[in-house]
Amino acid sequence: MASTSRTLRPAASRATYRCSECGWATAKWVGRCGECQAWGSVAEVGVTPAGRTTATPVTTPAVPIGSVPADEAVHVASGVPELDRVLGGGLVPGAAVLLAGEPGVGKSTLLLEVAARTAARHQRTLYITGEESAAQVRLRADRTDAVHDELYLAAETDLGAVLTHIEDVRPRLVVVDSVQTIGASGVDGVPGGVTQVKEVAAALVRVAKTRGITVVLVGHVTKDGSIAGPRVLEHIVDVVLHFEGESGSRFRMVRAVKNRFGPVDEVGCFDLGPDGITAVTDPTGIFVERHHGRVAGTCVAVTMEGRRPLLAEVQSLVAPASQERPRRTTSGVDGSRLAMVLAVLQQHCGIGLGQRDVFASTVGGAKLTEPAADLALAIALASSHHLNPTPGGVVAMGEIGLSGELRRVRDVQQRLAEAARLGFELAVVPAEPGSPGSFRAVDGMRVVEAPDVRTALRLLHLDRALKVVESG
Repeated sequence: MASTSRTLRPAASRATYRCSECGWATAKWVGRCGECQAWGSVAEVGVTPAGRTTATPVTTPAVPIGSVPADEAVHVASGVPELDRVLGGGLVPGAAVLLAGEPGVGKSTLLLEVAARTAARHQRTLYITGEESAAQVRLRADRTDAVHDELYLAAETDLGAVLTHIEDVRPRLVVVDSVQTIGASGVDGVPGGVTQVKEVAAALVRVAKTRGITVVLVGHVTKDGSIAGPRVLEHIVDVVLHFEGESGSRFRMVRAVKNRFGPVDEVGCFDLGPDGITAVTDPTGIFVERHHGRVAGTCVAVTMEGRRPLLAEVQSLVAPASQERPRRTTSGVDGSRLAMVLAVLQQHCGIGLGQRDVFASTVGGAKLTEPAADLALAIALASSHHLNPTPGGVVAMGEIGLSGELRRVRDVQQRLAEAARLGFELAVVPAEPGSPGSFRAVDGMRVVEAPDVRTALRLLHLDRALKVVESG
């Protein structure tokens, strides 16, 4: 009897689809990644059968961790103190830094200042511009006094040419403005595409690590404020910084989102003017208005930006409704927090603003997203409603609960010390358990503790509506 046999063959290579943002894989094409929810990031890649990986020679032998020199990764001051504050002490040799921000916020101006300060310390610096011509950068350098013999400038959009410039100049600091404008020959896609940005960033990071130089990359942001390009771009760099600022304000902030060499809860403050960008070591004066007398509808809040306390003035205006549906307009204040505070004032304090137009804003373009500003907002609303000015020299901090209680906030002592340093005389804070209404002193400033928002308004004599309700 003839026997039949089947020969087992290795499975053929099959195609799979992978997300360029997060690496998620699927057997069929989809328009939206199932992991990171990015649109249009899933593309076909070839998958070959698993092979056997053999051992290869190592680049450097493994050594005990105690014998690794730690002085090779020390911070070097950039010459801009506020940027050094965010970086944790300065730039680290061999590190790759990504600075992202909206167009026109001042990224190029800030990095040109950093490059000039570094060159002034006789450390050769290379500034690669892919968005402007060399003449345009020179004009900005003349305006901001950033011209130095050790600062080299090149206008390039090809990755190979950029690497050649680094080989020839041998700098200690390289600034690439921006990574989305540099293209790599032999790589699919156009400059700024996912594949191109990954290749350009990976090549520049390899140069930084092998040569021990600091590379700073400028990145674009999308309409929703996130960094443009693949998410892997943020993973391969060592530091990710966000440069923020309103178009109608000169105030700018640099915030660390990722930092392998320092904290991620620090912010740096800058003032962008016609003569360049300058560090603002005491930004409180920008966010606090100096009134000639007592004004109704204002109160100063103490918020934390990272580990830095900032004082910001909250202003409110309560007026009779001009339309059938009262308006609620905010600027710099969270609209949902305003709605909650209005409900608490009506339910627990007898201050009904349901038929009133309410406007709330901050001074200087400050954005108050921290719940610690709830109490200052409530005091400003009550003061405006009663046309009763808030006592002078008062700051307030505390989160308001739905039952009207005041909740403790973090870093109270640091906030109080900053308010006392700036000359404020009275601070209203949430009460410690078992000590409602107690008084104490901090650096010459009186501190009064209130268990709820109703008590806080009574202590500041802003409870005229409460007296009417109680007597009725």
